[in-house]
Amino acid sequence: MARAFARPYNEVAQRLLEWQDEGYVDVDQSPALYLHEYTVTGMTIRGIVGTLDLSTRALNDAERTVYAHEGIHAEQTAELATRMFEMGVNPAPILLVHHGTQALRQMLDTVSSRAPQHEYEDRSGQLNRLWRIEDAEEIAVVTHQLSATQLMIADGHHRYAAYLRLQEQNPGTPWDRGLVMVVDQDDTPFFLGAIHRTFPGVTLTALSDALRSIGAEVTAVSPDGGISALNASSWVATDGTSWIQVRVEANRSPVEHLHLDVVPRLQGAAGVAHHHTVDEALQHAGVGQVAVLLPAPGYDLLDRAMDEGRLLPEKATSFQPKPNIGVLMRSADSELLPTR
Repeated sequence: MARAFARPYNEVAQRLLEWQDEGYVDVDQSPALYLHEYTVTGMTIRGIVGTLDLSTRALNDAERTVYAHEGIHAEQTAELATRMFEMGVNPAPILLVHHGTQALRQMLDTVSSRAPQHEYEDRSGQLNRLWRIEDAEEIAVVTHQLSATQLMIADGHHRYAAYLRLQEQNPGTPWDRGLVMVVDQDDTPFFLGAIHRTFPGVTLTALSDALRSIGAEVTAVSPDGGISALNASSWVATDGTSWIQVRVEANRSPVEHLHLDVVPRLQGAAGVAHHHTVDEALQHAGVGQVAVLLPAPGYDLLDRAMDEGRLLPEKATSFQPKPNIGVLMRSADSELLPTR
């Protein structure tokens, strides 16, 4: 499916039409909400897929519905907005998580007890099951139960910002809405993983100097003990030979301590690279490049940041597993993919 969304982006709609003719894309002729349940690597996630109204803005915190938990780059947002406008399509929903109600979970249980409209395993091994929700009473339950909830962006911070940009540039059009998937983290929670870092141009000595300049508590650890030293109040770093553990004050998360307190004092840093596995980060550790391993954040940290109205550093979290692209899409021109 990713091939359909490759450059040039203004030809995406035509490619999707061709895929529709070939039987790779199905088009729903009437609007509905959808329950999407997917299973991969032994984990099952389910969520409600629909469009989010972007045409109004909250005037104060009490009116807010969608909360970001990490920062974004304006350049990336602009690029995504341009790309989506050229495609005329939301190729995948952004992921929103919330604390759902028992009434909503019971309704979704009822929906999922029925035979799905679509059920298939894709080439990556992800099993997808899809149900249309078009009953007026069920839609009313969803609307009511979500009306007062707080939604936190799990994946898609830049795409959400692009949604807002497109709405501002095209008010009163289908860009007043954006495709989202709402997942109850108390029902089918994502695995919340860490994203590790490497810092080209930074030696372990330079990192240690930066840590000493802020009075951080640093302890040398063995290579075998480095991974086990990771916890909610510490992070570790290595140049592939030597290892250190860094303790963090109670009012700081490890990722905030690293980026807000330490990175501004690093000498020789030539940027930062992000890695989703420890092994990948360690492969890049060596002379002139230090690897920093972070513990997985907890939902409590994200909830606290949301309640306090603050943002975590970019790529503070990794929500897994994500749905594959192209399972559910939306045409911004007609709310449906183009038909012939």
